[in-house]
Amino acid sequence: MDIFEDAPERAYAWAQAGRGAALATVVETWGSAPRRVGAQLAISGDGEMQGSVSGGCVEGAVVVEALEAIEEGTSRLLEYGVSDGDAFAVGLACGGKIRVLVEPVGDQGMPFDILRDLVAARAARQPVGYQVRLTGGGARLVTDGYDNRFRMDRSGFEEDGDTFVAIHNPPLRLVIVGAVHIAQALVPMAQVAGFDVVVIDPREAFGSQARFPDARVINDWPDAALEQLGVDTRTAVVLLTHDPKLDDPALHIALKSKAFYIGALGSKRTHASRVTRLQEAGFTDADIDRIAGPVGLDIGAAGPPEIAVSILAQMIQSLRKP
Repeated sequence: MDIFEDAPERAYAWAQAGRGAALATVVETWGSAPRRVGAQLAISGDGEMQGSVSGGCVEGAVVVEALEAIEEGTSRLLEYGVSDGDAFAVGLACGGKIRVLVEPVGDQGMPFDILRDLVAARAARQPVGYQVRLTGGGARLVTDGYDNRFRMDRSGFEEDGDTFVAIHNPPLRLVIVGAVHIAQALVPMAQVAGFDVVVIDPREAFGSQARFPDARVINDWPDAALEQLGVDTRTAVVLLTHDPKLDDPALHIALKSKAFYIGALGSKRTHASRVTRLQEAGFTDADIDRIAGPVGLDIGAAGPPEIAVSILAQMIQSLRKP
């Protein structure tokens, strides 16, 4: 799940409606803090909230501070830990310590137009960073120069110790081509791991909502479906059909994209034939080397569920340890 959930969207809607709004962001943690840096909580001017900065430990205290910040129109930096009387009173007794930046939506906090553009970027699946100086001012959105932060989903401070960058990545997405038994096992596993899952299969007997009740199913040719969806840096593509008529057109789209993972089911002999076809189609060795084939980590998997585990593990390894 996206650590921001839909806090920016809620704050934007509340501000648009004239209710007032603030965004509270975890900017630093020590010890066993319950939420990671970048986690957000949206608070409306009448006390409604969405998201979390501590899993429930200090939210009540943060809301009180946020309401005052909205009233005054100025940002404030909060700190809570086990040695802090206020934090202990509201339940942060887990041994951790957190700093939270509270920004009311407005000229002296998070500018409304920046929040608007942030929400638009998130809707368009565009990775974007929100950069702000804790000593005041300088808020802006950034899309360049933070490739490693985007890849690692890592919000944090710049070297000056004052400039904080909150990374807003699109949700992770898994596109499965081939509605086979392995896909039926892989879909719920990937969803638990935080992926939005799309299953593509033109064969309606395989790609049916009855077989995949909790996933989006597209009954179209894989290349057309991938073109429609778009394949970005937060997308993994897994090909499970064994059928070159379905797999190869999808591979052509995936290999021209910035997908962080491309996997294709099949034996070593099947993959060798696939490589030959791709070479004949003009793909380079570097292109073809992006394909995990045979798909999945070599864990001696037997049966669809274990193969699904090996695929998901390899996807996560590719995302976190490229």
